[in-house]
Amino acid sequence: MNPVDLTQRPPRSPRIKLGGFVILPRMLDKGRAHIAGTLGEYIYHCPLDQRLTDFAGLNADEVLNLLNEGKSDSEVLAWVQSTTKRTDFEIYQWSGYQLQRGPSDIESREHFNEMQRKIAPNREDIVTWFDMLDLDDYVSFGGKP
Repeated sequence: MNPVDLTQRPPRSPRIKLGGFVILPRMLDKGRAHIAGTLGEYIYHCPLDQRLTDFAGLNADEVLNLLNEGKSDSEVLAWVQSTTKRTDFEIYQWSGYQLQRGPSDIESREHFNEMQRKIAPNREDIVTWFDMLDLDDYVSFGGKP
């Protein structure tokens, strides 16, 4: 297992795909960091991870067990593919939607806007949740918005 120290660098972007699934590589990074005790301020199986597990029909504890056994990304993906009932087309469509997803209700818009005011009040190009996560990761580790 290659533990990821999320106190030193962010997990992979939620945009990065594994087997067509966005979010999965990020979740695996957070799972490995959770096991290693280097999760920092990140949360394994946060609401974003739950979008993936709910869609694919995965159990986050089972994913964590695989990571604890030292399984690679490829080995975890093989398990995901054998576990999910989703077709390649459904995965493609779901991932495409996640890439474009922004705040969809008043409460989430307020949260999104508050985050943006704190992180990068002058940026007008932050419109999706993935934009916000990437920016937050970048700024949290010393980058300038």
